[in-house]
Amino acid sequence: MTAAAWRVALAVTVVVQLLVLYWPDPGGPEGVPHLDKVVHLLVFGAVALTGRLAGLPARLLAVLLAAHAMVSELVQHAFLPGRSGDLLDVAADLAGTAVGLLLAGALLRARVARLTGAGDHGSP
Repeated sequence: MTAAAWRVALAVTVVVQLLVLYWPDPGGPEGVPHLDKVVHLLVFGAVALTGRLAGLPARLLAVLLAAHAMVSELVQHAFLPGRSGDLLDVAADLAGTAVGLLLAGALLRARVARLTGAGDHGSP
C-alpha cells in the first residue's frame, strides 16, 4: 500500500476507535467474558499499526495512545451514560498499542529487507 493509503487506513481506524470508546452505551453480546478487553486491544492495536505504517514515529504513537487510553477511561467514567472507567481496559489498550507497534516494526523491517535484497544471497 502507498503512504496515502495507509493514512486513509489510519483515519478509518481512529474513527472506529473513537466510536468504540465514546459511544454512550455500547451494548454488545452478553455472556462473552472479556470481549470488551479484546475489542480494546484490537482498536488500539489497529491505530498503532496503521499509524506506524502511515509514517508516524513509534514513540509519538506510544505516548499518544497511552495518554488516550487513560483519558478515555476517565471520560467514560465521568461523562458517558452506561459506561464506566476500568483499569483493565487501560491495560488492554496498552497491550494493543504494544502489539500494533511490534507488528508494524516487523512489517517495516521485512519491507526494507525486501527492497534492499537483505538476506538474498543469490545462487552460485
